[in-house]
Amino acid sequence: MTNDAQSPPFWPFVVVDVLFVGVAVALMEMGHRPLLWWEAAGLLVCAVAGSGAFLTPFLLHSAHSRTLAQAQKLADATAKIQRLDELASQISNSTVQWQAVQDGAAKTAQVAADLAQNMAAEARAFTEFLQKANDAEKAHLRLEADKLRRSEGEWVEIVVRMLDQVYALFQAAMQSGQPALAEQIGRFQNACRDISRRAGLTPVAPLAGESFDARRHQLMQDAAAPENAVIQETLAAGYTYQGQLIRRALVRLQEGENGNDKV
Repeated sequence: MTNDAQSPPFWPFVVVDVLFVGVAVALMEMGHRPLLWWEAAGLLVCAVAGSGAFLTPFLLHSAHSRTLAQAQKLADATAKIQRLDELASQISNSTVQWQAVQDGAAKTAQVAADLAQNMAAEARAFTEFLQKANDAEKAHLRLEADKLRRSEGEWVEIVVRMLDQVYALFQAAMQSGQPALAEQIGRFQNACRDISRRAGLTPVAPLAGESFDARRHQLMQDAAAPENAVIQETLAAGYTYQGQLIRRALVRLQEGENGNDKV
C-alpha cells in the first residue's frame, strides 16, 4: 500500500477479510432457506467484520500520514523559530533604514508642496489670462455676428424686393396678352428664384383655389378673411429663409356671395 517502512503491512488484513468472506459464503451455501436467525446474524457479523478488516489498513495509513504531516510541521516551526533572531536583526536594520527613508520622504514632500503652490499660482495666473482673452474674443465674435446678421437682413430685404419686382413684371407680362413674352419672363423669374433658393431664400406662391391660411397668407391692409375662404390669385409671393417664414404671401380671395372681391 505504501513504501514507508513504518506503515502497517497490508496482507494480514487481506487474509482476515478473505476468511470472513469465506465464512459468509459458507453460511450462504450451507444455511437453510430461508436463513435462520442465527445464520442471518452470523452472515451480518461476517460482513461487518470483513468490511472493518478491509478498511482498517486505510484508516491506519491515514492516521500515520497525519502524524507524519504534524511532525513535519513541527520541524518547520522549529526551524522558523531558530530564524527569528536573524529576522529580528533584519527588522532592526530595516527600521533604521526606514527612518532614513522617512526623513528623505519628508524633505521630498516639502519640496513637492512648495512646487505645487508655485504651479497653482502660475495656473491661476494663466487661467485669468485665458479668461480675459476668451472674454475679449467672445465680445469680438458677438460684434462680428451682429454685423453679419445686419448685413444678412439687409441682403434678404434687397433680394426680396428684387424678386417682388420680377414677380410684378411677370404678372404684367401675363396680362399683356403676349404668351411668348410671358414665357420668357416666367423663365427669368424661375432662374432668379432658383438662385435665391441656393442661399436659403424660398418664395411661397399659393395656387388659385387653395384654401386661405392666415398663418401663411395675408390680405391687403391685413383684413380679416371670411371662414372657408379660397384664394383667387397671388398678388405678392411670401418668403421663407432657411426654413423660417419671414413674410406671408399677399393674396386675393375669390368673390363672396355679395359679388365683391375679397382682398
